[in-house]
Formats: sequence, structure tokens, C-alpha cells
Amino acid sequence: MDSGSTIRVAAVQMEPMLGQVGRNLGRIVAGLEHAASEGARLAVFPECALSGYGFESREDGYAHAVAVDGPEVAAIAEVAGRTGCGCVFGFLEKDGEKLYNACALVGPVGVVGTYRKIHLPYLGIDMHVDPGDRPLAVHEINGLRIGVQICYDGSFPEASRVLALLGADLIALPTNWPTSAECAAEHMIPTRAMENTVYAMAVNRVGVESGFRFIGASSIADPPGNVMARAGDSSETTLFADIDPEKARTKRLVRVPGRHEINRIADRRPAFYGPLVEPNDR
Repeated sequence: MDSGSTIRVAAVQMEPMLGQVGRNLGRIVAGLEHAASEGARLAVFPECALSGYGFESREDGYAHAVAVDGPEVAAIAEVAGRTGCGCVFGFLEKDGEKLYNACALVGPVGVVGTYRKIHLPYLGIDMHVDPGDRPLAVHEINGLRIGVQICYDGSFPEASRVLALLGADLIALPTNWPTSAECAAEHMIPTRAMENTVYAMAVNRVGVESGFRFIGASSIADPPGNVMARAGDSSETTLFADIDPEKARTKRLVRVPGRHEINRIADRRPAFYGPLVEPNDR
């Protein structure tokens, strides 16, 4: 539970069922209630937790997409309001004719923000959705400043750096990592945490869907890059960690006063980074 300045967060590693929105909604609600009962003030669920991921066409994905102002999101918001535990969960968002791989950020007072995946791999529903069209942003839930990415986004360190510059205490990365993503699962989260002096968490799914096995290995890391909690590769489970936002907000790290001090934000040299924002050629 919260202790002094710490905030308990939960990573809910689960197995969504493809196209079974009602069933998945029930599992998210149960996971959120369990996290809250253990003192969590924020629970994070996998990418496409509400819908599943491995749809073969845009039409199939759209048929299982929901609107942000629809009853499914409202049901999760009701639990967040009742328990006081915020929630980040992945879903397929329909907005008119548009279809996005998205996450909703829900606090005790309702939806505080959404995120639409901006980097799309050639895999699953990401072959058929529209690219995210909104700027990266940080939202606050229960005193915690949260930046969200989705799965493949984590492979682009520039995006994590932007969230850190916007003031994120925690970067949450709901994922659907299949086999061959083991390197990302082991190294990405502690690396993104360390290089931005923030907390970071990946929340992956488990199980087999559309011929792919998903590898679990959800994790939470602290600002120095130490892994605070890590899940196995095959079972549904919930990880907990007590995090202190002030440790993410203190960017100047004094290791030996006057002799060894670093600040990975203030010590940047943006004038040398021009190629990062040049359009690519493909």
C-alpha cells in the first residue's frame, strides 16, 4: 500500500481471448479490483487486452473495436471510481471510420486521456489499423504522472525521451510480445528507465493466439534501471511495486559530491541530434 510518498502500481499479466470483448472486460474488471485490494493506485493491462490482437483483417478488428465514450470503457471507469485505483488498458478504438490500436487512461474521476499507437509493426491488427495521430502526452492519475506507449513504440527511444521531457514519472508500455521479443522483454524496460531517470513498466500478455505464442515476462524497473519485479513467461499473474515519484523527478544524480554527478536530461546536446527528426526515405 501507499507508504509515505510511495505509490503502489500493479502490472496485470493476463491472457485476452480474441474477439471476446465481454469476457475480456470481466477479466480486466476483476484484475483491477484485485490490484486495488492489494493497495495499488494504478493497474496496467496488456496491449489490446479488451479485444485480443491477432485479427486477420481491418473488418474483423473493427467489429470488436469500441468507442472511448462507450459502455465498456465506462464499466472500467466505474470500478476505478469505486476502488480509487486508476487503470491503463489496451483496446481497439473506433472513431468514425478510423481504427486505432489504443490505450485508455482511466482515473477515479473517469477517462483522463487516451493514446494511439504511433509505430506499427507488420504483425496482427497493426497491419490494418490507422497510425496514431496525436502528440505524445503525460497524464496524472492519483498523483502519478504517466506516459503511455504501446509495444513496438518502446523500440524507439526518442519517444520515451519525449515523455520524460514532458514530466513523466512512469512510462507504461502495454505489449503483445511474441516469441523473438525476448531481448526486448529482458532489456528494454530497465534501459528506458535508466536512460530517462524514470520508472518504467512493460505489461505483456500470455497464451497462444492466431498461431503466435506470447512470452509474458512483464516487468517494472526503477529510475536507476534496477528490475523491481518480473513475471514468468506462461502464467497470468499480477506484479506489484511501490514507487516514489520524487525519485523520477530528481534528475541530477549525485554519486560522489563534487566528483561524480550526472543529469541525463540537462546534459543533453540537442544541437547534435538533427538527423533524428529528418524524414526517413522509405
